[in-house]
Amino acid sequence: MQIYLQMIYLQTNLHQMNTHNFELKEGHEYIQLNNLLQYLSIAQTGGHAKILIQNEEVLLNGELETRIRKKIFSGDVVTLENIEIFVK
Repeated sequence: MQIYLQMIYLQTNLHQMNTHNFELKEGHEYIQLNNLLQYLSIAQTGGHAKILIQNEEVLLNGELETRIRKKIFSGDVVTLENIEIFVK
């Protein structure tokens, strides 16, 4: 029963996923993770971005990411709660 309820929860949350497409500026190879969260208004300030990352709430390509200034490149996917960011 518990597995069934978890499956329903996951299916419900998939429909509520908020997706963003972020395109790197021409001539830039990457953006720092904390800056990406701020730029998309997911984090209100740099301190807020730092807290989200250090509290282990951010995934990079499906893996937990705790480095605040981690370089995010084209092709990377950042996930936070019900937010998914595709970097191009």
